[in-house]
This record gives sequence, structure tokens and C-alpha cells, in this order.
Amino acid sequence: MPVHESGKPAVNDERRRDFSMEHNDPRGGGVYAENADLVPVRIYSGAGDRTEKSQWVVRERPVTLYFGGREVVTLLCAGHHLDELAVGFFHAEGFLREPGELKEVRVDEEAGRVDVHATTDGALAERLWSKRTISSGCGKGSVFYHALDALMSKPVSSALEVSGRQVLERMEDLRQLSETYRHTHGVHNTVLATPERVVLFRDDIGRHNAVDMIVGHAFLKGIRLDDKLLLTTGRLTSEILIKAAKVGIPVLISRNTATSLAIQLAESLAITLVGYVRGGRFTVYTGDRRIVFDSAEGTGAGRA
Repeated sequence: MPVHESGKPAVNDERRRDFSMEHNDPRGGGVYAENADLVPVRIYSGAGDRTEKSQWVVRERPVTLYFGGREVVTLLCAGHHLDELAVGFFHAEGFLREPGELKEVRVDEEAGRVDVHATTDGALAERLWSKRTISSGCGKGSVFYHALDALMSKPVSSALEVSGRQVLERMEDLRQLSETYRHTHGVHNTVLATPERVVLFRDDIGRHNAVDMIVGHAFLKGIRLDDKLLLTTGRLTSEILIKAAKVGIPVLISRNTATSLAIQLAESLAITLVGYVRGGRFTVYTGDRRIVFDSAEGTGAGRA
């Protein structure tokens, strides 16, 4: 059973703000106290006027992940849901394949350290460690790209379909849940969803970190991903695409754009890539067979 340093279970949803976030008083111990700090600032205008006020800024801290006692990577993150972040990272990067391989997760929040122990501690970690590629992601330094060749022969298989209306509705859900962003403008937001509803919400200074938390939560809780959508506020890059492919997510949706390599990979891996979801419209880059429209929407509704 994965545990924190305190010995408590690693995942406790009763004490967490999942997608059903409460709009807590900024002075209290809720969302803002968890992810942001209130700091004094001075606001200057072009005319030379100066105003002193307090402003929320998102927290940033380094957290080092260890696998089988070996230091693997240091991530810059907001510092919450560290068990999910570590497990999601190691699962998406190939260190962990099945929940049964996981022996223990120990989180030391004060030291900024997460230790993950599994039945696969040794040789696999050694092989992956020697083949790192620097990524372009916020708050992330390494992605293990050597798995790309294997991925190319394993397209994502899913019968999932989502309507144009549902794409717009789930992106609106993501916007509504982005409470920390509205106060700090300093985080990326991600949700795991079915076509009908949001299942889980996470945010972080790095879009990769937010996705890793989603993946880690699903891994720990045994949640299927092949019938889910992943929505994000960040760019749809090759790193995010590969991460989704490794865990079998068939549909990626963003209010932002996609890169050329992400589009090429999505085509090869049979992933539906949707971007620029805003203003009642969106762009389908690949996999439009999964996007369906009812009679009220028409065949072209919502597409750029």
C-alpha cells in the first residue's frame, strides 16, 4: 500500500480538492493557501502612479523523485499531490507498468522528496536513465523518448466518441474549475473527463506535472483511461502526446495550439487531437472520426 512519510495512505480523496473545488476564502486554509502565497507588490502606471497592494502568486518549489533509491529527476512544481505526480511520472515514462508492481510511495513534503519503490527497481530504471531527452515543458526537464519506436507500432485503440457540443462543454468546465489560475495567472489546468462530465481536475505550474498527477491518480485508483478525454490549457506538444499514448488516452483537447510533431505523432498513434477550443469553435488536427455531431449541431458546427 503506498504511504506518505507520515504513514497515512498516499491518496485520500476526502481531504483533497478534486474537480469539485470549493471557492474558499483567500485568507483561509483552502485552495489559495494550498497553491499560492499572498505577497505585497507595487503597481506602477505609465503616468508614474504607484499603488501598493497584495497579490496572489503561485508557489514554485523543486521536488526530487527517486525510484528504487536512485535519484531520477528534479521537477519544478506547485508542490501538491506529490504522490500522484511521482507515480504518474514513473508510469508515463515506463518505470511502472502495472499497479501490482508498486510497493511503496513515501512523500517528504518538507524535504521536497518522493521515494517510489517497485518490483521493477533495478535494471529498467538504469536503462531509462541513460536515454533522457530534454523537453520543452514548463517545470519539466526530462522525457524518455527512447520508447517512441515501440509506440509507433501501438496505435491507441478506443471506441470513444465525443460530440462537438461536449467538446465545448467540457472546456467550459475546465475554465470554471480554474480557480487558482484566476487569482494567480500562473498555472496550467488539466481535467480528465468522460464526454458527459469531469472526472478529475489538477493544476500546476507545469502542464506536464498536471498531466502526471492525472495519470498517477488513475494508476493508483484503477481508473480506465481508454474511454476518457484529457483537456488542458497548455500547448499540445509531442511530449504531451507521447505521455497520453503511453497510457492509452485516445482524445487530447486544448484551448491552445498543437505543434507539427504532435500532429504527426497523433496521426500515427490514432489519437484525436483538438485545439483552439474557444469562442464556440475548435480545430480538429487528427482523428476526426471520434468527433460526432447530432442533428441540432449540424455536420460543421464547432469546427474551425
